[in-house]
Amino acid sequence: MPRISWLLKWISATASAKDSVSVGIPKTPFISSGEGVYSISGLKGLVVDSQYSDFRDEAGETLIPPTLSDFASTFAGDLKSVLDIDLDVSTADVAPPDAIFLTVNESAEYVGASGAATSEGYTLTVSPSGVVISGASPLGAWWGTRTVLQQAILSKDGSIPYGEAKDAPGWGIRGMMLDAARHYYPPEVRSSKSAANKLFITDLCSYMSFFKQNTFHLHLSDNLYNNVAIYTRERSLELDAWFRLWSDAEDLAGLMQNQLKNESYTRDQFEDMQSACAARGVTIIPEIEAPGHALAIVQWRPELGLSDDLSLLNISHPDTIPTVQAIWSEFLPWFHSKTVHIGADEYTADPADYNRFVSEMAAHIRDTSPGGKATRIWGTFPPKPEYGDGNVATDAVSVQHWAFFEDNPYPDYIRNGYAVLNSDDTFYTVNKWSGSYPQQVPIARTWNGDPSVPGGGGLWHPNVFDTKDAANNPPASEPLVLGAVTPLWNDYGANASVYSEAYYAWREGIPALADKQWGGDLSEAEFGAAFEALRPSVPGENLERSIASDGPTVFNYTGGSVDDTSGNGYDAMVSCPLADDDQTWAIDSSCAFETPLDSKGRNYTLSLRLRIDATAGDGTDVTLVSGRDSALMLTPSVTLFAAGTYFRLRSTTVPVGTGEWVDLRLVGRGNQTFAGVRTTSLDTPLPLPGVGGGGGGDDAAEGEEEFQAMLGINGESVEWTPVAIEAPIARIGGDGADWSGRLAAWSLSSDV
Repeated sequence: MPRISWLLKWISATASAKDSVSVGIPKTPFISSGEGVYSISGLKGLVVDSQYSDFRDEAGETLIPPTLSDFASTFAGDLKSVLDIDLDVSTADVAPPDAIFLTVNESAEYVGASGAATSEGYTLTVSPSGVVISGASPLGAWWGTRTVLQQAILSKDGSIPYGEAKDAPGWGIRGMMLDAARHYYPPEVRSSKSAANKLFITDLCSYMSFFKQNTFHLHLSDNLYNNVAIYTRERSLELDAWFRLWSDAEDLAGLMQNQLKNESYTRDQFEDMQSACAARGVTIIPEIEAPGHALAIVQWRPELGLSDDLSLLNISHPDTIPTVQAIWSEFLPWFHSKTVHIGADEYTADPADYNRFVSEMAAHIRDTSPGGKATRIWGTFPPKPEYGDGNVATDAVSVQHWAFFEDNPYPDYIRNGYAVLNSDDTFYTVNKWSGSYPQQVPIARTWNGDPSVPGGGGLWHPNVFDTKDAANNPPASEPLVLGAVTPLWNDYGANASVYSEAYYAWREGIPALADKQWGGDLSEAEFGAAFEALRPSVPGENLERSIASDGPTVFNYTGGSVDDTSGNGYDAMVSCPLADDDQTWAIDSSCAFETPLDSKGRNYTLSLRLRIDATAGDGTDVTLVSGRDSALMLTPSVTLFAAGTYFRLRSTTVPVGTGEWVDLRLVGRGNQTFAGVRTTSLDTPLPLPGVGGGGGGDDAAEGEEEFQAMLGINGESVEWTPVAIEAPIARIGGDGADWSGRLAAWSLSSDV
């Protein structure tokens, strides 16, 4: 039975139920028995059905699916981190009492919106004896574990009503796309002065997985817009262009020559990312873009570019297709997805050449990859009768629609037999600035995006391509609608944003979209309440860089003591000696003052009282404080280094060698970051967070200047935008600090 019809039956059935489980994201069709609740705290074990412990989901997109036991181990870690429930994982033939029992039911029927079977369905049964999650596959059981976690969180007391849910996604592909070409998102998040830390992309996979998204499309090659109206050939060949996969293959050495290895993915790194995401049910779909957006290739092989736009490959050149095939031959063994993406977007030259390129690339990928990988392209040059046999075959590719000026997916593709993935620009997002698109996912459209509803504004689902004209949308039961993936583009390059700003562009968007991609019907009010309750407890990530604290003061070090006087117990380790006054520390590059923390996300005040007596060299590469995501520097103005970019203040400096004490404050206020410096004396009371000191920026307090990102807009103009940079809180001094002086106090507060 199609998912939507089944969902309507569930709504009717539960309208009179005595109790119902709290609304989750996606909404879960749970029917309560009304006979009581099970307390998760009473669990004694997490048990895997021994018959299915080594089963894997072979029907999904990943080629490295976890076993049921693998998923159980990850779930056990989540129970501990989220609910502080420590359960041993074991196997058994039957469900023991007071346990969560994970199993697979091969005979159960789970169907999506089209009525086709899905391996992602599950049944959740809660009774006085415990919890049973029975999946159509291990992946289906995994989605059931997300429901259990969410309901335990939402209940506040860790209880779930007795009853049953039989749940399955409406569409098989549900997820997001990240432009990791024009902005690198590293597997190891680091500042220039600190050690490697947790995977950023893996954290995004954890966040997506909690809301049952299963696809993460990574866009891996691209360039800034090649503005041929004003750029010379020489400028085009120097324009920023990126290819983010790093190989030492000799025949691709020229492709690597313009890239930075530390801002590229090695094979080991890409393997690790795919494995970590697959462990939570998320498949990475890689995209190498050509024949458009191909300046990285043309800068290596200029003869392959079209003379009137070097960002486009000249497909008629005899070396073009063999060159692109050689690139894919090198990297295909890296990719553990059944489908890969060749881009094929916004090509403006000969459609016949384009169709030949797509067909030959799809055949090459199918014939040279184990198992015969499938190929996906962006919607460009839809089939036409006049193309005749030159049209791309319906079984050669699936099409990712993104804009109606490129195609009309229902009549152009679906009615001609092509499978289509919905990435319509209804939800298209551009990081930090755009003249036409928003900077956060416009989630209101998930509640009013279906134009077929009388009066306008029905719930959006992946079959809705056109939010204005219902005639352009197939029914939800159309099997050629694969699902939906929402993109985030970095049109203006790496210096426009820091890593976490991609997350904040998606923070509400991922769960809002996930509900409708699954087939849910959460209202705006239901979503808002559930999201606010669930967000702080998402396992396997700390994208917001939150820190546990009993009050607004997170840590406070003063008076020559390493003891944290905030009450949180974040005592420091100091190898630097106390100065002669026994109240301040003597800091230089040979010693360090280190906290047990590393980074604090939005809404903070970082306060330092210090005196800088000398700097190394010319004083333009001085690190005052380093952390996981950023470093506070003097270059010589006050500077934050984050995501590979120096964000410099124009007028705020710190006196060096004058003997003056200063209070230096770094303030993260929403999506903006400020700093202020004022001279003081050692005996003056320390300033309180939220009490500023001269100007700069519309929302700057007195004494503050705002850090901003400078965006070059297609070689024609410049835009200055706010930037939200995390506070560095790991270390003062140490190797590479390149300054000497004294530190009197260091504190961090959530007050701004």
